[in-house]
Amino acid sequence: MFIKDDDMEKAVVLNLNTSLAKGEKKMPVEKGNIIVCHGLEGDAHAGPGDRQISLLAWESIEKMRAKGYDAKPGDFAENLTIKGINLWELNIGDELKIGKDVILKITRIGKECHKRCNIYYQVGDCVMPREGVFAEVLNGGEVSPGDVVELIH
Repeated sequence: MFIKDDDMEKAVVLNLNTSLAKGEKKMPVEKGNIIVCHGLEGDAHAGPGDRQISLLAWESIEKMRAKGYDAKPGDFAENLTIKGINLWELNIGDELKIGKDVILKITRIGKECHKRCNIYYQVGDCVMPREGVFAEVLNGGEVSPGDVVELIH
């Protein structure tokens, strides 16, 4: 599940991404406040429910890049782009600790897309239905790129 290579021993937040509207690519931010039972402060997708935060592995984005798509973090509307862990291999109920304080509980692996979204048309495919991960926020706090991601439960 965790990817080991010479450059990295732990999974990390590669990008923190936000948008003001749903269905569009997200833009990187330097830091963000993750709020319990809500999600990333200021993000269009934040709110109650089981999809408060979305995560996508950098490794999933690399699969799209290998197919010739110029994909980058945020293009699939994920809040957190994580490098070093195959997120799609997690289980519902697993908990991730991010940085010093944030704890996320995995609620969904993938999602059902009823129609092709703007991301599909902009990028040519969307990995979120297959490999995107969604979570509830159990403990909030500040998150920044470079924060360590640990599987704690």
